[in-house]
Amino acid sequence: MEIKKLLFVTKFEDLCYSALNSLLALRRAALEHVIFLNVIERDKVAMKRGVGYLKEEEVKLKETANIRFIDWAENLFEMGLEVGAYMEVSSLIPEILRVVEIETPDLIVIGHSHKGPLEQLYAGSDVTELIRRTQVPILVFKHMMEDNIVPEKLFDRLLFATNWSDTCPKAVDYIKGMKNAIGELHIMHVVKDSALKSRDTHEVQKVRKAERKKLDDLCDELEESGINARAHVYVGDPQREIEKAAKEYQASMIILGSSEKAAVLERWVGSISKNIADKSIFPCLLIPGEKNI
Repeated sequence: MEIKKLLFVTKFEDLCYSALNSLLALRRAALEHVIFLNVIERDKVAMKRGVGYLKEEEVKLKETANIRFIDWAENLFEMGLEVGAYMEVSSLIPEILRVVEIETPDLIVIGHSHKGPLEQLYAGSDVTELIRRTQVPILVFKHMMEDNIVPEKLFDRLLFATNWSDTCPKAVDYIKGMKNAIGELHIMHVVKDSALKSRDTHEVQKVRKAERKKLDDLCDELEESGINARAHVYVGDPQREIEKAAKEYQASMIILGSSEKAAVLERWVGSISKNIADKSIFPCLLIPGEKNI
């Protein structure tokens, strides 16, 4: 699957033009169209003003966003890209979903959620809600240092963590669509401690070799399509080991499949993909499962 159109959801302080610029490596793949979306959340405007929602504030914020988008669009036009923009007063997730339905993008780019743990517990994170309600892959963009430095080569060293779920083939197809933008790809699988029940070292090695064989086969498939891929087997807690691998191989992005879960369970227990997207310092590309709605 090629990424021809991306939806860039920005509040400006989280996703600036430098962040957008780091995504333009996708032009070497298939990117030809960028849609900007700025959602002005009505309740936050009212809270900020302290006197209820004011029409004048809406006009001011929308015009401010429009000025920024015009400036960004001029740069993208010079690169030969098509550009569109939406500035709406609404709730974030419903508005993203509305624009997704209209524009049918191949990738949604959002910033890191600033909801606190308690707010996420009862309201859910933006990432969780989007993954539940759309089939479109979601890139959760992160500034990898406290001073908001943007990773210059976002697609230079990707880490794809797979648990061999039904989402894996979809993720592999998506990765192939980015092949001309990818520098190198590290593929990993984490074997849980519980899977190594035998005290026999030969049985333990048998498990490791079986997983490595599956990874090597996947690497061969990707290399046939022109992607430089390397395989790694880790053992332990998946979330911790994925973070460890990302640091060891200096990943520029983590790619994860996201399985379908009930909304209540997701809020209370979480998932590996959701937790990494929320907590990791690394940008995360989440591939929704086919049954997510």
